Amino acid sequence: MSNPNSEIQNLTAVDFPDPFVLRVGLDYYAYATNANGDNIQRLHSTDLHHWERLEDALPRLPLWVAAGKGLTWAPSVLPRDGYTVLYYTARFETAGLQCLGCAVSASPAGTFRDDSAAPFLCQHDLGGSIDPSPFVDDDGRPYLLWKNDGNSCGLPTGLWLQPLRPDGLALEGAPLELLRCDQPWELPLIEAPALVRHAGRYYLFYSANWWESADYAIGYAVSDALTGPYLKPLDGPWFARRPEALGPGGQEFFTDTAGQLWMAYHAWTPPHVGYPAGVRSLHLVPVAFEDGRPTVREA
Repeated sequence: MSNPNSEIQNLTAVDFPDPFVLRVGLDYYAYATNANGDNIQRLHSTDLHHWERLEDALPRLPLWVAAGKGLTWAPSVLPRDGYTVLYYTARFETAGLQCLGCAVSASPAGTFRDDSAAPFLCQHDLGGSIDPSPFVDDDGRPYLLWKNDGNSCGLPTGLWLQPLRPDGLALEGAPLELLRCDQPWELPLIEAPALVRHAGRYYLFYSANWWESADYAIGYAVSDALTGPYLKPLDGPWFARRPEALGPGGQEFFTDTAGQLWMAYHAWTPPHVGYPAGVRSLHLVPVAFEDGRPTVREA
C-alpha cells in the first residue's frame, strides 16, 4: 500500500490514470485508477500545485469483484448532503466483465464502503460498462455517464447517460446512448465521457483511439439539449499529444475557488508510452470558452 499523507515531489513520475478532481471548500481531492498498491488512489491539495497522498479510498472491494486483478478503474465522486458517493469500475467475477460499482463515505477524505452483492450497473449484452462520470444539471438533477465496454468483445462502443436518483445511490428511467466512434482518428473506440454545461449548451468530452498509444486524445461534441443529439464540430481531436504529455485522455472537469474551469487528465510522461516503463501522470489545465468553443489555456 502507498504511504499515506506523504507529499508528492514530482507528479510526472507518479502513475495516476483516469483522474477525477473534486473541490470541497478550499480543498481539492483527486481520485484515480488502481496503482501504487491502492484500489482507488487519492491525493489532496489546497492549491493545485502541492499534493499529498492519502489512504486508499476503497481498501475493501465488495464480494462481486474479482480479487487481486488490478482492474479497479476510473473513479468519480458525487457530493451529496452529508455524504459522498464514489462510482468506479471493477471486474465482475461471475460475468467476466468490467462493471460499475457504487460506494459511500461520510466525507471525500474518508473510507468508502460498498457492501453490494452485485454491480451498480452492468450492460451484459454490450460487453460491460466502464468509465462512470456524474453530472449535475443546472436544476440540480444528477445523471451518470459511462461507456459500454464493447471493444472487449468485438462490439461497438458508445457513451451513455441515465438519470440518477437524487441521493445518487440508484439509477432512474432508461439509459440513452449519446455518441459513438465515427471518425478515423477515434478508432478503435471512444470512452471516458465527461459533461460540461456552458452558456446553455452541453459539451460532451471524450477520449478516443487506443489508451496505450501516443495517439490517444480528447474530442468533444455539442448539443442544445442534455439528451442530444450531439454533434462533433471538429474532424480531429480537440486536445492531442504535446511534448510534455503523450496520449492525453481520461479527462474530467472541475472549478476552482475563483470559479475557473479546469480539466484534469492523464498522459504518458515522455519518453515512455505504455507499461511497464511508462506512467500515466496527472495534468491540470485551465479551460475557457471563446465563441462557443472550449480552449485550453496555460496554467
